[in-house]
Amino acid sequence: MLDFGSQYSQLIARRIREAGVYSELIPGTTPWAVIEARRPKALVLSGGPSSVYEPDAPLCDPAVFAAGVPLLGICYGMQLLVHQLGGRVAAGARREYGAARINVDDPMLLFQGLATDLPVWMSHGDRVTEIPAGFRSLAHSANSPIAAMGDGAGRFGIQFHPEVIHTPPGREILRNFLYRVAGCRGDWKPATFIEQAVAAIRAEVGSRRVLCALSGGVDSAVAATLVHRAVPGQLTCLFVDNGLLRRDEGRRVIDVMGRHLGIELSSVDASADFLRALAGVIDPEEKRRRVGATFIEVFEREAGRLRGIDFLAQGTLYPDVIESTSHDTFAAHRIKTHHNVGGLPADLRFQLIEPLRYLFKDEVRAIGLELGLPEDMVHRQPFPGPGLAVRIIGEVTRERLDTLRAADWIVVDEIKAAGLYRSLWQAFAILTPLQSVGVMGDYRTYGSVVAVRAVESEDGMTADWARLPYDVLATMSTRIVNEVPGVNRVVYDISSKPPSTIEWE
Repeated sequence: MLDFGSQYSQLIARRIREAGVYSELIPGTTPWAVIEARRPKALVLSGGPSSVYEPDAPLCDPAVFAAGVPLLGICYGMQLLVHQLGGRVAAGARREYGAARINVDDPMLLFQGLATDLPVWMSHGDRVTEIPAGFRSLAHSANSPIAAMGDGAGRFGIQFHPEVIHTPPGREILRNFLYRVAGCRGDWKPATFIEQAVAAIRAEVGSRRVLCALSGGVDSAVAATLVHRAVPGQLTCLFVDNGLLRRDEGRRVIDVMGRHLGIELSSVDASADFLRALAGVIDPEEKRRRVGATFIEVFEREAGRLRGIDFLAQGTLYPDVIESTSHDTFAAHRIKTHHNVGGLPADLRFQLIEPLRYLFKDEVRAIGLELGLPEDMVHRQPFPGPGLAVRIIGEVTRERLDTLRAADWIVVDEIKAAGLYRSLWQAFAILTPLQSVGVMGDYRTYGSVVAVRAVESEDGMTADWARLPYDVLATMSTRIVNEVPGVNRVVYDISSKPPSTIEWE
């Protein structure tokens, strides 16, 4: 995968892995000699925010196109293929964003076995007006006269995005490219990743020691288990109770990691440190920065009491990385900083180990099950690194944390009672800064407003709000208002991602 800055670059790589084919993501400008050393079976050029005709637009090494390796250009990748091979790309009369339909004029191998009228997802302002010599148009849409092209020798370009769920035939199109065009075998599985990750950790760490930050979620638990398997006896897990966790989270972490897996575990109550750091802070980015900085301060302080700690292991996932924009997401635009990605200080004295950095949540869950972690931990819904600090809109105080923790417990409790927990990506409560007038027991109240958020998603990169049954919502609302002091109103968030994010901050 040659990455040109698309927010969905790693999602393409994930779809490829879903098809059982191992994939790696590298910068789009990587020289061909470096790429060739990896002996690729195929290349995919990602989308990106640039226009290929701009002077500073990122380009491929021309040798990529002459190498004879099967190639698929997606959106910007297709336009790059056209531009660098002598075709023409120009600004479209109007931007094509969202649902569209393409008509397949020539299936070649890419559209083999598919209908001739296909729903797809477009996101582009430029369009191909002249294809390079040797190529022919394979499909068109109302706004894109050349929506797909191929040269009959394994090089293809498509203007739409097959990786997103909004393109229903996208997986089959990618499988056609991988199997029919590139001849891939499809034998990559979670167990294969475990072997590779364990070998890489063992080679990097050697005989030195690792400190792993446990958060209570599946990501850090899987990261810790991988390190433990790679270098048994050299790992110390540190669970920091930052006071920003869900109810009963700390006890569960200690029970599973310490007693169930037999990993050396230390815990520290640092809630006072985090509350001091967050005092008076309103801005969500500043919250994230301070939570990240405080985590590192605590880790360094606690590690100072341990001997010979050289590495810090984290359960960072790719959605964290891509939304924070790191060097891995070439030319991408930052959405928000994640405490364990963009919030780390430049003078961090640990070397980082992030074995899950290129994986999505569902892949981590599959690996967790393969490693033998308890199923209820593996399938626990995602929780943000800064915890409840970014589910409280406004200042974080101990009292507001207690309010949100109680409301959130009710939301999850009712979701589980309705048998919906595993079908939802996330369901949680948000404490807003709003107060509203209410009537309770014939008395006027002026209480807090709690929002409920429940979404369905495959990977966290896109999400749709969940159509929860009205009776479930009604029970949640009644319980929250009656059981959580100071709350007199509950609202339900019906926003999708995009344009919203899953979390409010």
